[in-house]
Amino acid sequence: MLYLTRKEGESIIINNSIELTVVEVRGRTVKLGFVFPPEASILRKELHERIRQQNIAAAAEADESLFHDVTINLDLPDPKNE
Repeated sequence: MLYLTRKEGESIIINNSIELTVVEVRGRTVKLGFVFPPEASILRKELHERIRQQNIAAAAEADESLFHDVTINLDLPDPKNE
């Protein structure tokens, strides 16, 4: 992890296209401002993690459903009836 020290009004540039500026420091709270291209996605980490977990769960359900559909479509004999 990279650590930088910035004061109010100071900025950093990321990948030549994202500018992060320290807008305000008040006690233990820091307000940040971002300038970024429209194709960039910026999310709070806790929101990103929640979305990632939901995507993993949805993919697992889709995989399970796909497997179930394939076994049905193969018209395999049910081993319980043999």
